[in-house]
Amino acid sequence: MTAELFADRHIGPGPDDERRMLDTVGYASIDELMDAAIPEVIRWHGRLDLPPPASEPEALAELRALAARNTVAVSMIGLGYHGTHTPAVIRRNVLESPAWYTAYTPYQPEISQGRLEALLNFQTMVSDLTGLATANASMLDEGTAAAEAMTLARRASKSPSRVYVVDADALPQTIAVIAGRAEPLGIEVRVLDLDVEPLPAEFFGVHLQYPGASGAVRDHAPLVEAAHGVGALVTVAADLLALTLLRPPGEIGADIAAGTTQRFGVPMGFGGPHAGYLAVRDGLARMLPGRLVGVSRDAAGAPAYRLALQTREQHIRREKATSNICTAQVLLAVMAGMYAVYHGPDGLREIAARTHRMAARLAVGLRAGGVDVADVGFFDTVTARVPGRAAQVVDEARRRGVNLRLVDADRVGVACDETTTDAHLAMVWAAFGVDGVDGEVPAAMPAGLARTSDFLTHPVFRTHRSETAMLRYLRRLADFDYALDRGMIPLGSCTMKLNATTEMEPVSWAEFADIHPLAPREQTAGYRELIGQLERWLAEVTGYDAVSVQPNAGSQGELAGLLAIRAWQHSRGERHRDVCLIPSSAHGTNAASAVMAGMRVVVVGCDDDGNVDLVDLDAKIDAHRDTLAAIMVTYPSTHGVYETGIASLCAKVHDAGGQVYVDGANLNALVGFARPGRFGADVSHLNLHKTFCIPHGGGGPGVGPVAVRAHLAPFLPGDPAGAPVDGRPAIAAARYGSAGILPIPWAYLRMMGADGLARATGVAVLAANYVAARLRDHFPVLYAGNKGLVAHECILDLRPVTKATGVSVDDVAKRLIDYGFHAPTMSFPVAGTLMVEPTESEDLAELDRFCDAMIAIRAEIDKVGSGEWPAGDNPLANAPHTAVMVGGDDWPHPYPRSVGAWPGGVDRAGKYWPPVRRVDGGYGDRNLVCSCPSPQAYES
Repeated sequence: MTAELFADRHIGPGPDDERRMLDTVGYASIDELMDAAIPEVIRWHGRLDLPPPASEPEALAELRALAARNTVAVSMIGLGYHGTHTPAVIRRNVLESPAWYTAYTPYQPEISQGRLEALLNFQTMVSDLTGLATANASMLDEGTAAAEAMTLARRASKSPSRVYVVDADALPQTIAVIAGRAEPLGIEVRVLDLDVEPLPAEFFGVHLQYPGASGAVRDHAPLVEAAHGVGALVTVAADLLALTLLRPPGEIGADIAAGTTQRFGVPMGFGGPHAGYLAVRDGLARMLPGRLVGVSRDAAGAPAYRLALQTREQHIRREKATSNICTAQVLLAVMAGMYAVYHGPDGLREIAARTHRMAARLAVGLRAGGVDVADVGFFDTVTARVPGRAAQVVDEARRRGVNLRLVDADRVGVACDETTTDAHLAMVWAAFGVDGVDGEVPAAMPAGLARTSDFLTHPVFRTHRSETAMLRYLRRLADFDYALDRGMIPLGSCTMKLNATTEMEPVSWAEFADIHPLAPREQTAGYRELIGQLERWLAEVTGYDAVSVQPNAGSQGELAGLLAIRAWQHSRGERHRDVCLIPSSAHGTNAASAVMAGMRVVVVGCDDDGNVDLVDLDAKIDAHRDTLAAIMVTYPSTHGVYETGIASLCAKVHDAGGQVYVDGANLNALVGFARPGRFGADVSHLNLHKTFCIPHGGGGPGVGPVAVRAHLAPFLPGDPAGAPVDGRPAIAAARYGSAGILPIPWAYLRMMGADGLARATGVAVLAANYVAARLRDHFPVLYAGNKGLVAHECILDLRPVTKATGVSVDDVAKRLIDYGFHAPTMSFPVAGTLMVEPTESEDLAELDRFCDAMIAIRAEIDKVGSGEWPAGDNPLANAPHTAVMVGGDDWPHPYPRSVGAWPGGVDRAGKYWPPVRRVDGGYGDRNLVCSCPSPQAYES
């Protein structure tokens, strides 16, 4: 296999296809096309300084060498990260299955019923275990979940206080993330030892850890009652495995529960990705941030799932949004939920009971040897006091292959988990210099806190005990879904391109998967070298000086970039600068992130061509010159255009004392041809799950690194486990965020090389212009730039046909399902339009299949417009057509069944059948049900 071959594998069109596409667009070469499309003022004619491209075997060999420099020790550090056994049936058929990892966010619910059901399982699991009414479809990690719980409490509390109390026994990284989020919002965080320090007279919320970081299991009921007495809300960060044995937060009146589901079968991965969780009591569901799966019904009245309530509130509510999170950790949430499905309530109880037995034996053995073990109830973590020799004990355990937690000079923390064995306990006892004990020992959890309520009572958690049953359940759900392994997903702004198998393979290697984020530095040399190389390569690609990979989603990268700008300005004595200019076309997360960074949003209009209105920009700058902090601009624009005024825009903002943030969502149109850090931008976030091939996983995981110029580098995110550094807040709970999936973009960059990356960009832009050229006579292309060219995506305007015929953008999107496609992005950034991004990975045959389908749909629209088909009863209005619908005895429609089921060009043998008809979203919001419905709901 040659080095050039990977780029050839990644890029769909071959040389002959490129020639045909160029002929259609009207250019002699890709370079000529890019010269015409990209404004010369930002066009870069250099060559990226990257290593020569490696072949796939060479890249894997280099990754093997890096992995070998990591040490997979027995991890007993705890602090929210634990060893776990991923059931092989879940690892192979979810984590390593493209049917699950290449799916997109379920915005088209009819073709997402499998992953929606899996997420509903997750929500039900979390709700049952926490004893709270409603859980969302996952958060980014425990730290960000806890921070979102804080802001939720601030919104819901009737207390006027700005004080938020955090128990000192909370996880240290969680405290760091909470503090980082609180400061820009004007919230005062008070960390108190609530065992000895009283609650303040006024506060709006309190964060408790259950069990605590020390391992202690405390009865929090008195604190909950006291908090409610002053109108405050209580968040309990709870270990879900412990909750199979311990009284859940909901039963003591907690308002919110937050935490992580990592130990439910998801590897530690040096800190991520893991599915955090957030659950709330009755009355707070409509304030939940993130995504929420709800039960609704389809056009035939059958139960169907969909995203409920705030599906895209960041895009709808913008600066009024309650959170900037627009993704989740779907793939990891599916794994955690399926772990509960596979083990069931009895299996989870046994795993928890065994974990506790190991910890109890550990404690008895230490005490028998004269070691002072804290006399408190605990679940899985023991804190031992060895005055003056804690470091010696930790070093001795490490020499024996076990990592323990150095609490301070006198104390050592030891956490047991699902993977702990008798041999591990023996090594720990030996490190302490004691002999240990054999046999059973008494439980060490407070009897008064034992769980008595049942959980996971739904049949889905009590049915799939055998691997055969589990395998078939996973296959059944995957068959319900449409993912990239079935066909093209032409979503604008989302860049659904190839996630190569070679890039994916290393994620499952133990040397990357089974590393604790707080493992000793000498055990993580391979990871740190990989991350350092990746950060340098990303800096080179973007033209910036420094990169941090800590942000674990694009939204978090936005926040990190804005906080860096804010901290830099504060360091210069410019604390008064707090206005953030945002074009009206921007991603909604931009405005939400600006508010979270403590900035005031001022909207800049766009002109008729979709560009930032530079006249309005001048007016807004003049009005806010003394307080201007930054402008956030997406480039190419959200309208899919290379705006010619970008260099002028940067200069105007800099002249006024502001900083320029370029949203990196559309970097797929720039790599190798323009570098934001060199055409005037000061900071960008990058979406590694878009341009750099981390799969979307049904709506996560993602990585959103922040890249900055040198003057902002001192203000990149800080280490959540280190000492707080002013101006460097922690963005995620782990220093390197979702490090476990960083081998994917590393492999992509390593195998593509400079020329491959540039070629990928050129073909992506060519593909978008090819689609625009083929469809322009059927659906107007709303915006275009220089010489009528678009960037890597184009917006098809359906508003004229809707006005003339009543056929809506929804009708076209659902009809595309009948043709075997996932719809493009609907009604964003312009209502009534479709934004198409074909990417470089789709070959010409697939591009033509999509264009042919759109042209055929236009002919169908014309039949509605002419009256041949009635407006309310036609293949578009009734789409999508299910097998049940077309296979039934009753067919009252004025078009043949074959037209509904097999429109022209659709392969009858390989047709994808959606499992439900069009989903009624309004019904689901009016009748909010966010946990697994009873089997009786499906009887009809």
